Amino acid sequence: MASLADATPPIALGALDGRYRAAVAPLVDHLSEPALNRERVHVEVEWLIFLTTHQVVPGVRALTADEQAKLRQVVADFGADEIAELAEIERETQHDVKAVEYFLKRRLTRIAPSDADKGLAELIHFCCTSEDVNNLSYALMVKGAVTQVWLPRATAFVEGVATMASDLRDVPLLAHTHGQPATPTTMGKELAVLAHRLGRQLRRIGSAEYLGKLNGATGTYGAHLAAVPDADWPSLSREFVESLGLQWNPLTTQIESHDWQAELYADVARFNRILHNLCTDVWTYISLGYFAQVRGQGTVGSSTMPHKVNPIRFENAEANLEVSNALLDVLGSTLVNSRLQRDLTDSSMQRNIGTAFGHSLLAIDNASRGLAGLDAVPAAMAADLDANWEVLGEPVQSAMRALGAQGVAGMENPYERLKELTRGRRITGDDLREFVAGLGLPDDVAKRLSELTPQTYIGAAPQLVDFLD
Repeated sequence: MASLADATPPIALGALDGRYRAAVAPLVDHLSEPALNRERVHVEVEWLIFLTTHQVVPGVRALTADEQAKLRQVVADFGADEIAELAEIERETQHDVKAVEYFLKRRLTRIAPSDADKGLAELIHFCCTSEDVNNLSYALMVKGAVTQVWLPRATAFVEGVATMASDLRDVPLLAHTHGQPATPTTMGKELAVLAHRLGRQLRRIGSAEYLGKLNGATGTYGAHLAAVPDADWPSLSREFVESLGLQWNPLTTQIESHDWQAELYADVARFNRILHNLCTDVWTYISLGYFAQVRGQGTVGSSTMPHKVNPIRFENAEANLEVSNALLDVLGSTLVNSRLQRDLTDSSMQRNIGTAFGHSLLAIDNASRGLAGLDAVPAAMAADLDANWEVLGEPVQSAMRALGAQGVAGMENPYERLKELTRGRRITGDDLREFVAGLGLPDDVAKRLSELTPQTYIGAAPQLVDFLD
């Protein structure tokens, strides 16, 4: 039997790079291994430009504007040839960050070929440990992935849920608490609850901090001060990190502590869990007939039952959210720990960030497509409401309580009396109106309660949708 491992082009091992590639492809620019190397090149280039521009090392000339532009172009042009070249260098160095240093030294020799400029190459990776470059690279990668890909997709999805909530604000819905018929609401209000919850998490994620450090092998600026003792290295470090658009972390070991990553991943995981809740709720509404999957009828629902359109988008989203959260949870719990001043567990762990975000992005895509294929069925919701008049036991006994508190006679034991009328059996509108008529209520209250129906007992549900931001 031929080995699939020998196929050309190579076959993806995971679903994200195979079946679902199209949905997650934008993350490749931010969270793939080549993206990590491109970001490393970016950090090293900017550090070299920063050192020379600020004349940090005495006697070293500043790079010209043209030289700076050419160095930055190396980052902009980073592609397949550069990926291959770096891989070739790494086979010799057996060290990924050192390979980036040698790669850039080659480029700098072409950009500044004069013998007098050969010393400039020694400022590539100057006073850096690998983690100085890596932590900044990962911070830039994750920031780009979140702000440019994940957050816009998630925001568009939540806006879609909010629009759906607004459209369905007046559609009465029989609520189910503990799986039992309960006080009616509206479909719009219930969707608004989910949109509101998701939106809160998006605001947290949108205000996330992305921290970085550049302070040497144990966070002491030891090599920096040994090489250039008169420089204010903490200030220079802060200025450089902030120039990259990151927040400066002044106190670290060899590694940046990754606490910001754990915080961010916890917020993304919480968004995922709320989205999972949305998917299970919508799935249930579909099973109850409250939504019809009427669009996209060219698709096959069941392989044997022609009448079926399975809610696969929501089921697919659930599965991917669970995978994403498993990874986000282990990232958050692992990355905050490091033995003494440094261990290497974070290096392997961070290579799974892209997979974690990929499964979340895929879930958002599926949930979006699922919602886009739904039409509400108000008639089905109305039928369930009409079959559950007993839910009006709550407003009747509440009105009786209020009257009893005001001293109106005959309002004793309202809860117990409604319990006797409604618990464990079905009642009709006529049953309820007959009960209300025999209570001796003031005329205005009797009229209000006798006119109430399960469809109209929705309180302020439609207005509550307006609280969506």
